[in-house]
This record gives sequence, C-alpha cells and structure tokens, in this order.
Amino acid sequence: MSRALPKYNKRRVVIIGAAAALALSGAVVVNSALAGESSKSGGSTDAKTLAAPGTISCPDVASQLPAIPASAQAEVDRNLALLQTQIAEANKRLVDTVGQGGANFVQNAILGPLEGKRVSTIDRIAISIGRQGTKPQGLDALAPCALDAGGVADTGEDAGGDAAAGDEAEVTPGAEETAAEGAGDGAAETGEDTGADAAGVGTITCPDVASQLPAIPATAQAEVDRNLALLQTQIDEANTRLQNTVGQGGANFVQNAILGPLADKRVSTIDRIAISIGRKGTKPQGLDALAACTLNK
Repeated sequence: MSRALPKYNKRRVVIIGAAAALALSGAVVVNSALAGESSKSGGSTDAKTLAAPGTISCPDVASQLPAIPASAQAEVDRNLALLQTQIAEANKRLVDTVGQGGANFVQNAILGPLEGKRVSTIDRIAISIGRQGTKPQGLDALAPCALDAGGVADTGEDAGGDAAAGDEAEVTPGAEETAAEGAGDGAAETGEDTGADAAGVGTITCPDVASQLPAIPATAQAEVDRNLALLQTQIDEANTRLQNTVGQGGANFVQNAILGPLADKRVSTIDRIAISIGRKGTKPQGLDALAACTLNK
C-alpha cells in the first residue's frame, strides 16, 4: 500500500497536468479567433473610411489679380467670396450624390457646372477691374477644378473637406454657369434655339437677345456679333449635354446641371453685350431677364 500510493499520486498529477494543458490550448484558440474577428472589423472600418468621395480643389484667383482699383474693390471681394461659396457647394453635392449616375457623373454634374460658374464669376471680376484700369486677360484658365480622390484638398481655393452641393442658390449680381441634363419630348419654341433632339429628349430654347437690342454703335458691332454667336453656341452645347446625359441624376438634374448653368453663362455673355454697347452709347438695361431658358418637352 505504501508503495502503491506514490504511483497513484503520479497518475493523478499527470491527468491534472493534461487537463490544464487542454484548457490552456483552448484559451489560445479562443484568443486567436477573437483577434481574427477584431482584425476583420478593423479592416471593414478602414474600407469605409477609404470610400470618402474626395475633395474638389480649384486654382486660386485672388493671387493672380493685378492691382484692383478702389472703386472695384467691393465687387471684386464679393465675387471672390462667391468663388469660395461655389466650391463649398460643389463639395457638398459631391458627398450628397455618392453612388449616383454613371462613370462621368462627377464631371458632368459637378465639375463641369462648377467650371461654368467660375468662368462667369471670374469674368465679372475682370470686367469690374477693367472699368477703371486694364482688364486682366487669361483668367479663364483658372476656372477648371479637380477632384482630389484622396479626400484631401490640394492648393488654391477649396472648401469644406468632403462635401457636396445639392441645389445651388447664389446671391450675387449675375448668375453662375453650369450645365444640366434631362429628358422630355419636344421641339424648339421661339428665340435662340437649336435642333438638338427630336428623338424624345426634348429641346432647350431661350429668349432671343438680338431682337431686344437698341441701335449698336459701329465700334461695338464686332464684339456684339461675337457674343451673340456665343449665345447660340451655349445653347447648342446645352442641348448636346441634354442628349448625352439622359437618365443621369435625380429629379432636378436637368435644372441643376444644364438649365441653371446655361442661364449663368448667358447672364455673363449678355452683360458683355450691354457693356460693349454702353461704351459708346446708352447701356441697355434689363437684358438679364432674357438669360433663363426652358426645356420644351
């Protein structure tokens, strides 16, 4: 008995040790599994972070301006602030419309319209400076903006991190430029129009400007003719975009991306016509009322 007892104790020690080893192994397996789950969760979070739409950034305009006459400073400042507002709105739309449209949605519905607005606003800046000094040239090259896909703004005028612009409303003299896309059946009405599409998309028509002008001084005739031709080109381009973007965007896509931007472009062009006539005669008033166009369904 006295010799058997130690063997029994040894056996019990071995069994207890084996059980402890199994328990320890189980703990390791559980911890490994939990670690794997944590890793997967972390990966999922990272993937969501990387899905940010990015940020729109634009060249800086203020730094490229010449000396600004005191009489033009307020108007220039107002339009510089508007440029910033436009970028913030575009960034907001970028966020709000993630996943909408096709491959070219951002270019057609956000970057293109933003560029159109900037062209109009920058042109007003140049005109206001030119009234009392030398009008700066080449500023239109600063109008195009870019999407930084990494979600971090580049340099220049940018606003509001990952933001997007819904339906923009702007408070400034003159409207902005962008392009809209939409659908509807129709043919041209009256005024300046183009046979854009008789196949079911509809046609954009605009009030005629030439017939509403007063006598044009001979020295202004060439510039007026050039801008009247530009008005027609703008309508043609809008009708082309109307066809090319059928089915894109939401209910207000045509208004926001085509008709709104077109009206902004026309405001700027019509303003140039009025200014050119006013240099040698009486500047016509109220022509901005001819800027808005409609989709004939």
